[in-house]
Amino acid sequence: MKTFGELIAEGRKRAKLTQREFAQRIKMEDGRPISAPYLNDLEHNLRKPPRAHLIDQFAAELNLEGDLLYFAASRLTPDIEPKDASEDQVLAAYRAFRKELQLPARKIAKPRSSAPKR
Repeated sequence: MKTFGELIAEGRKRAKLTQREFAQRIKMEDGRPISAPYLNDLEHNLRKPPRAHLIDQFAAELNLEGDLLYFAASRLTPDIEPKDASEDQVLAAYRAFRKELQLPARKIAKPRSSAPKR
């Protein structure tokens, strides 16, 4: 799987946009565009992927699946709220995801309890 930066860089190039042109299309919450150097850092994985507001714009402007960008950013999409899911639903979703990726079930070893020193 490609990184978040690789996905947006490829999408931007496919759209035949320079970093400066593309950066002007992506607006922060206050309406100002992101900077070309910031976009460059994202594309080269020098910064962590941005917040949802910007990820949604990247997806829309580049005609990419938002879910793919969120996954590459190691984030849940805004429509998935942990408080809305039961523990059983979360476990079922992770199991289904691992099954689709043909990954083994994840087992976490319990830490050994250390005996108190005398």
